Amino acid sequence: MKVLIGGSPTKMFHLKEFASALTNLGVDCKLVVDTDICNGFPSRKVSDWFQTRIRFNQLISEFKPDVIFTDRQSHFALIAANTKIPTFIQLRGDYWSEINWFKETVKDPIKRFIVFLKNRIAEKCFKNSTGIVPLCKYLEKIVNMHHPESKTHILQSGINSSRWYPSEGMTLKHPCVGLLQGAVIWGKAQEMLVLENVLKSMPDVTFYWAGDGPYRDKILSVLGKHDNFKWLGNLQYPDKVREYLTEIDVYALVSGIDMSPLTLQEAQLMKKPVVATNVGGIPELMKNNETGFLVEIGDANGWIEKLSLLINDEQKRKDMGEKGRKFVEENFNWGKIAKEFLDILKKHGIN
Repeated sequence: MKVLIGGSPTKMFHLKEFASALTNLGVDCKLVVDTDICNGFPSRKVSDWFQTRIRFNQLISEFKPDVIFTDRQSHFALIAANTKIPTFIQLRGDYWSEINWFKETVKDPIKRFIVFLKNRIAEKCFKNSTGIVPLCKYLEKIVNMHHPESKTHILQSGINSSRWYPSEGMTLKHPCVGLLQGAVIWGKAQEMLVLENVLKSMPDVTFYWAGDGPYRDKILSVLGKHDNFKWLGNLQYPDKVREYLTEIDVYALVSGIDMSPLTLQEAQLMKKPVVATNVGGIPELMKNNETGFLVEIGDANGWIEKLSLLINDEQKRKDMGEKGRKFVEENFNWGKIAKEFLDILKKHGIN
């Protein structure tokens, strides 16, 4: 079997591991950056607006894939979905909520028009694909609401545990809680503001935030006023992220909505107890009360209770950390994910 994988440049690190796992199962894989093959309006490069299907057609002619898998709703995905080759579109987040948040927070007419055009492409990708592949059960329900006629298959994001090991190099003030998340979508980032009361109640604990985005200043204008909140900016992936996760005492994911956050898997592989907001697909990536704790959205007291418990109990942190690594290794290794993908193909009569 031949599988053509086209994806975003920012996801190549993970798609390479997915392709490698499929190769180990006897699948002939070819991985390409989707925009290298085809692009179009509305691209930032005017020259992209006039691209043809020549590269795509040449790729198909030379590789002759039995299946096409793409990790976003792009021009590449649109062209692939319109071929006779079975095409599966991976969905990483609640696309429709993100569109609504954008409309509510961005008023620039040009940006809104560009998103309108991208949305048209995305909806055609969803409609014409062989199957939509959401990352979690929670997201599958959302897909079914918007495209009840489409076939959906859950495929969690895999991770290579061998890449996550103790790595010295960063010095932080202890005890500390580490956040590793972006501020790109306000619907996600705004939940971080719940930490204002947490910071006041835990003055002896330092909270570090690694991440960035257009809503950074809105977060820092509130949390940055507190001496025990430190912003580190973006960290180089994966080396500096590994050093960061090595050093922190507890990992916190404070999000208004998330589907399958990779950082939650990474923190558990680094044997860190996790505390996370009980939203979206987050509960599917951890075991509440075993590898960490879930806190309801907006519940500052819940954060104070769970974080204090872990900060004050070193053995509890160690026990949860050990269970967390085992949980991720058993459930999200790439070998398991690759086999699940092949099972999806079998359901469509593709062997």
